[in-house]
Amino acid sequence: MQHWIIDTDLGGMPSWREAFPELQIAARLSEIAALNQAGIIWCRLRVDENIDAILADIDMTSGHPVVVLSDAPDEAVVMQALAAGALGCCNSRAAPEVLRQVATVVCNGGLWIGQSLLQRLVSSTAKPYGQRPKEDKNSDWEDKLSEREVQVARLVASGSSNREVANHLAISERTVKAHLTAIFEKLALRDRLQLSVTVNGLLR
Repeated sequence: MQHWIIDTDLGGMPSWREAFPELQIAARLSEIAALNQAGIIWCRLRVDENIDAILADIDMTSGHPVVVLSDAPDEAVVMQALAAGALGCCNSRAAPEVLRQVATVVCNGGLWIGQSLLQRLVSSTAKPYGQRPKEDKNSDWEDKLSEREVQVARLVASGSSNREVANHLAISERTVKAHLTAIFEKLALRDRLQLSVTVNGLLR
């Protein structure tokens, strides 16, 4: 997997090179060769730059996931990045392990939008725990999960954090994460937002 970073500073940040030792940095996308390889295009957004301008020469239909590296990320910047066609937006100073996690998520078709915005989006689709849609009493998704996994799925879909789920069910956060991994796999979902949409009857 190749990584290309578009930035006027060709030196790059140490965290970028630690995360992706083979990355290439260029001031413009047109200066990058071998874009026929599979890879991710990362675009740095500085505080005084316009997001539409830095993404203007990128073909969002090229098959290469695009991620914005923002020097001052906030929910507005993330939403602008997604609206422009990027699959993610994260802090340009993120730790190497976070950058690698972002890469894994977007390469698997997911969106990287940050925990606070994800929580807000999940909450906007959520229904209180225990409140089921009338037509959802025998949901197909429930049949694919164990009783405990159904409990975890419903709590997460109601907007609960892993810690809140753990406290409610008297289990560890590690166990909650293990259940979520199994739930995502069994239901072929990528993230908490998709889970919330499915559990709350918004996806048919």
